[in-house]
Amino acid sequence: MDQKRLFLAIAISIAILLGFQWVVRPYLPAPPRPQIAAKTEAPQSGVTPAETTPGVTPPEGSPGAAAEAAVPTVPKNVPRLPIQGQRVEGSVSLLGARIDDIVLKDYRETLAPDSPLVRLLEPRSDGQPYYVQYGWTAAPGETVRLPDNDTLWTASGEAVTSGHPATLSWDNGEGLTFKLELSVDDDYMFTVHQAVVNATDKPVTLFPWSRIRRDYKPKVAGYYILFEGMYGVFNGTLQETSYDKAKTEGDKKGGVAFETATTGGWAGITDKYWLTALVPDQTVPVKAEFRHLTEGGSDRYQVDFVAQDGQTILPGATTGHTSHMFAGAKIVTLLDHYESEYNIPNFDKAVDFGWFYFLTKPIFYCLDFLNSVLGNFGLAIIAFTIFVKALFFPLANYSYRSMSKMKLLAPRVQQLREQYKDVPQKMQYEMMKLYKSEKVNPASGCLPIVIQIPVFFALYKTIFVTIEMRQAPFYGWIHDLSAVDPTNVFNLFGLIPFDPTEISHFLHLGIWPLIMGVTMYLQQKLNPPPPDPVQARIFQYMPILFTFMLANFPAGLVIYWTWNNFLSIVQQWFIMRRTRLARANLART
Repeated sequence: MDQKRLFLAIAISIAILLGFQWVVRPYLPAPPRPQIAAKTEAPQSGVTPAETTPGVTPPEGSPGAAAEAAVPTVPKNVPRLPIQGQRVEGSVSLLGARIDDIVLKDYRETLAPDSPLVRLLEPRSDGQPYYVQYGWTAAPGETVRLPDNDTLWTASGEAVTSGHPATLSWDNGEGLTFKLELSVDDDYMFTVHQAVVNATDKPVTLFPWSRIRRDYKPKVAGYYILFEGMYGVFNGTLQETSYDKAKTEGDKKGGVAFETATTGGWAGITDKYWLTALVPDQTVPVKAEFRHLTEGGSDRYQVDFVAQDGQTILPGATTGHTSHMFAGAKIVTLLDHYESEYNIPNFDKAVDFGWFYFLTKPIFYCLDFLNSVLGNFGLAIIAFTIFVKALFFPLANYSYRSMSKMKLLAPRVQQLREQYKDVPQKMQYEMMKLYKSEKVNPASGCLPIVIQIPVFFALYKTIFVTIEMRQAPFYGWIHDLSAVDPTNVFNLFGLIPFDPTEISHFLHLGIWPLIMGVTMYLQQKLNPPPPDPVQARIFQYMPILFTFMLANFPAGLVIYWTWNNFLSIVQQWFIMRRTRLARANLART
């Protein structure tokens, strides 16, 4: 019975790992988008996609409603205000005051030196429009000429630079002047101050809003362990809405997939490594919405905030509203810094650490620290493996001692099986009696595998989702620890000019997975073989199975598993040697 339990435990472990592989196996990355260098917005043709004003639906006939469906008159050359930050560059379209051109200066699409820089936001005139806008909504019953998509703003200042803001302004011709003051820090956080100057003889009540628009559905990786879509933290709770869910829920609810009232928090649209997020004033009650619209057969996604309480601007007064916008790479330490500096709740959850947050984030910090000391994330993974082995050393020692005794007892166990093969109950009784007298636990061999599963999963998550691991090199042929080993035995490691993975993703087997398979085979040889021939035959194929399974995992994870196997082999060999010597000395006495 104990052998059956042992086999069942190992089978469950294999099933977990196999299921994990089939669900999250990597897909080929999407081809990089070319960098668009132009700083002018080309004329548009056709009808502008319908815009949705956050918070309210403008009444028919109002200036806001007219802007929703009107065909804009777009000048041939739209003026732009440059953005020249330390880590970002781009521009703001003065037509509609859209922040729609952001390039990340520290990151390239691929490892190639001439690869284009990662472009996060794009104008509506480009193929994949993605932008941020700020505006105002009038109080019900008030008729106010407000800025819209056709509004041509005036810029003061030559550029938005680190430490030097610039201001966009627009006079509505009716006594109201609208202003947007933009500034950017040395990283990825923009500060936006919305102000209204009232030169009329009566008060005006307005509701400031902000929105992120993505007028296309991006190609997502499709991993269940990685979230990509619209998300945010509201009232201390993380809310995630995928693109598909937004479309389904939006179709049911007139375009609004999710809405809530909150004070504080943040919301945005996330890719694997990049984030565009709105951070409202943390003391002002706001309404947040995730929207999906379909225009001309295309999907359009929107995240927006609108103030719940209107701002009343008295005659001769100026009223302002300050919020922030993040547009950049999801660097964990930087997100932690912003969370502390601006009191943004759970801003670090912009990185999808998942359910194992309590384990995944500490593992990341450990790897990040080791990398700062050793200067290489691959070496950090190796050092981390040693740390994990030391942490579980007592438990592993117990397991390996028991397995060593099991291997020495194998002849006696086989003798009992043959002696009592016709009396199963008696055979089980005698075997349990033998195990008890020798202080052996047959199921202890499962412990090294079982205790590694949570660490393995958390480490995989860390390597897969953190920008710090993106394109992190190791030595030799490994130039990106977050990607699979680029070598492949099926094309003789590049000597044959074809890609076997075009036939099947299983036809990818790199050098590190092969090394891992060898270490697993050697480790298996140190373990006692199962008495049952069927079990023994299954166990013989496990190294081959795991080799092909891990071949499509990130190289950093395969290095961890290989090094872990090597340390286990050394530890187990010493324990087995000591056990044999102890028994030999006991026999001589």
